[in-house]
Amino acid sequence: MNPNRRIAVVDDDDALRDALVWLFSTRNHEAQAFASAEALLADYSPDRFGCLLLDVRMPGMGGIELFAKLREYAYMPPVIFLTGHGDVPMAVAALKNGAADFVEKPFNDNDIVDLVEKALSDDATHRDAWHARSQAESLLAGLTPREREVMKLILTGRLNKQIADDLSISMKTVEVHRARILEKMRVKTAMELAALLRDAGVET
Repeated sequence: MNPNRRIAVVDDDDALRDALVWLFSTRNHEAQAFASAEALLADYSPDRFGCLLLDVRMPGMGGIELFAKLREYAYMPPVIFLTGHGDVPMAVAALKNGAADFVEKPFNDNDIVDLVEKALSDDATHRDAWHARSQAESLLAGLTPREREVMKLILTGRLNKQIADDLSISMKTVEVHRARILEKMRVKTAMELAALLRDAGVET
């Protein structure tokens, strides 16, 4: 099973954790239970889960504080808060900071499964975009300042001779830079380079 499709259930209520893990298993989803925020963070990676269910109130670190910790990672899977009635304002505030949703206890089984399945679907889309952006940024980091300068002119449609004139360098030097840029960015043409950066949503 794809580890990114796994669900993390973080709640100090043993019965609720077990019930949720069982519920998701009946819908063909793998869930892993954690009795505390600290237990999750002890071996956490954004690639391990596609959705996280966090109880707002727990001994030690609560769900809101845990959420803040998760936001420090380069990527955060969708987070759904499990809340008691008095915790709703906190959960709503968390939504404004990027949480996917919240479910008030007691909740309907079908409703929470529907929310989680939507979160897993959203995660797949956002994760692909994040990977594309991260890869593009990593490739861009391998360019020299001069190559970045030449690349920007290439992306505006300037020809080699025009770029040479713009930068007061020889056409041969521009050709060498162009070849290295395409090689480092793992594309074959300027059109492919433009498409890579556009699709990744990366600023040059």
